[in-house]
Amino acid sequence: MEIQYLNGDATQPSSEGNKIIVHICNDIGGWGKGFVIAISKRWALPEASYRAWYKSQNDFELGNVQFIQVENDLWVANVIGQHKIRKDEQGHPPIRYVAVEEAMQKVFKKAKDLKASVHMPRIGCGLAGGKWEKIEPVLLNNLVNNGIKTVVYDFN
Repeated sequence: MEIQYLNGDATQPSSEGNKIIVHICNDIGGWGKGFVIAISKRWALPEASYRAWYKSQNDFELGNVQFIQVENDLWVANVIGQHKIRKDEQGHPPIRYVAVEEAMQKVFKKAKDLKASVHMPRIGCGLAGGKWEKIEPVLLNNLVNNGIKTVVYDFN
């Protein structure tokens, strides 16, 4: 099994059955740039849930995931995988690969429970400043190699 790469919109996964859309969020409660714009255009609930989670501070930390059901067979996974929104004092980008790894273990469990496929853009590689060659192995190890159909979308 391999990651399936498609050209298209990750907010409109085309698989049968249950689906989880995964995306990366920051740990400071900011929502308003990048892929979250596309999510918010389709559904209000993921943003509202993320903001409420941030306010509650209940397990709102790097590596955690919030799953929001937005349709009968579709969930959005708000993954806390980036620290703040700018490079730190040492010049490191906001992406936190260890947090993404932790979160993908949680996504695997949810996908297994739901018998769901997982869909996403190239997470962590836009505003979070990550490198796909570091993200892809995390997806392979935690999802694909454990039998979870994983689809990555490149937007045209």
